[in-house]
Amino acid sequence: MNGLGESEQDRRRHRSASYGRTVRVRGGEALISDGPFAETKEQIGGFDILECASLDEALEVAGKHPVARFGAIDLRPFWQE
Repeated sequence: MNGLGESEQDRRRHRSASYGRTVRVRGGEALISDGPFAETKEQIGGFDILECASLDEALEVAGKHPVARFGAIDLRPFWQE
């Protein structure tokens, strides 16, 4: 933590929405879309930070998230320094 109560992780920036993937699970099948395709009725209910070795691993983990079964998971990578 620094003097402002922020950890190093708090200051990382994620890439823009154009780098994102959206994961939904319907009927037991993962549906993956390039880019952000949130519908206007959807709201952000929070966020999780996934530490994965690759995009494929992140997509697999997101597909197992409970919210993916009734909502959508928006995946975006962090900027690499």
